[in-house]
Amino acid sequence: MSREQARAFYDRLGRRQDWQRFYEGAAIGDLIVHGDFKTAHRVFELGCGTGFFAATLLDTYLPQGAAYLGVDISATMVNLTRQRLSPFGDRAQVLQTDGALRFELEDGSFDRFITNYVLDLLSPKDIVAVLDEAYRLLNSDGRLCLVSLTRGKTVPAKLVTRLWTRVHKLMPALVGGCRPIELTDMLDRNQWRVAHRDVITAFAIPSEVVVALKLG
Repeated sequence: MSREQARAFYDRLGRRQDWQRFYEGAAIGDLIVHGDFKTAHRVFELGCGTGFFAATLLDTYLPQGAAYLGVDISATMVNLTRQRLSPFGDRAQVLQTDGALRFELEDGSFDRFITNYVLDLLSPKDIVAVLDEAYRLLNSDGRLCLVSLTRGKTVPAKLVTRLWTRVHKLMPALVGGCRPIELTDMLDRNQWRVAHRDVITAFAIPSEVVVALKLG
């Protein structure tokens, strides 16, 4: 889908995106375990969705003084996230973007860069742009934290992957524009060292979890 189509789709989807936790929850839980968020002080999330993940981090896993900045292309998602994060006051900021993948933020100003089920929406060119921007925004001890749909390893997951890919080719809007990808294939080994990778399968839907350390 184009950026305009993606914006319209997620504006319509709204709070129903939380229903996807039946297969996303286990993978995101694995990301939380390995993302070392208890030592994070400034967190950036590309594609904040409904704000459920951000609220979980701020409420339970981030240090008391940690700050969160989330961005999303969908006005509906931005409003939902702002409402959900309102109890956290000025610790949480949420902005709507025009779909651009470079942000008016200082180099090295964050120690976590997160995308959950966002890169699988993007073209290969845009994925590279996101990873380059993550490298710019993270400080020297920064961690890149990613979750995406991926290719299945078990027989049921392989069948789901094959079906999902076919539907995406024919009518991408039916699957929200997402398709299975391989995150580690897209990481520049001169920029990142993979500290954790796993494929988590829930209800035969496989997700790849990657935590990578910034090099250089």
